[in-house]
Amino acid sequence: MKPPRGPWATARSGVSGTNFASRSVPRHLARGAIGFGLIIGSVGLVPVAGPATLLAAPLALVAFRGCPTCWMVGLAQTVSRGRLERQCVDGVCTLTLTKAHPAAKATDEPTADTKVPVTSR
Repeated sequence: MKPPRGPWATARSGVSGTNFASRSVPRHLARGAIGFGLIIGSVGLVPVAGPATLLAAPLALVAFRGCPTCWMVGLAQTVSRGRLERQCVDGVCTLTLTKAHPAAKATDEPTADTKVPVTSR
């Protein structure tokens, strides 16, 4: 059986990786500004330049790496990259803050674990 491929492969296979994340938050926000600008500009310029301006809207999908929802998922992944660690043992997954995260170092309190059954992934 071949391993799953595509943006959903990480969630199903349990392999950590990034799907829609960018290298940095500013880069991701720039992609979002370009994407939303293309959508707003293409729709807003229809009365002035005609329906040909709608041809710019599909370019927004390239900037978003999919739909605007994909861009939002990528933003969450970019912000949380390196800050969260998921470990699955005996069908129960635990999500914790990594030791390298500044917020985890600032408090001496243990971090709360969120347990998610494997069947819900």
